[in-house]
Amino acid sequence: MTTRKLNSTNYSNQVFLEDRCTLNELVNLLSKRWMTEVLFSIEEGNNRFTTLKEELKHISDNILADRLRLLETYKLISKESFNEIPPRVEYTITDTGEELSRLLDQLCTFSENSIPVHQKMEAKVR
Repeated sequence: MTTRKLNSTNYSNQVFLEDRCTLNELVNLLSKRWMTEVLFSIEEGNNRFTTLKEELKHISDNILADRLRLLETYKLISKESFNEIPPRVEYTITDTGEELSRLLDQLCTFSENSIPVHQKMEAKVR
């Protein structure tokens, strides 16, 4: 993970927003590239690092490892290590992760039905 300057304006703003409402912290977490895709992929049964990499073809090893760490830190997934050679690690979505996934699915449906494609493309250009 990247170390942030604790005295930066961006950091101060983020702390202020997160203190006002924890939704701001969640939105910040979910806005990280690949975060929701990793969560959805684990929910679909891809529970090993290699199967996640195969499913999410363009994600780098470092980003995948970081997203798994963050999802585990926020207790959205759990990690189980097996004492085998070679070592085996499996990830499972938690009840909290499943609840979040259901909410995200509703947001996806809302987005698909409410935000026309041309508006999405115009927003990317700006």
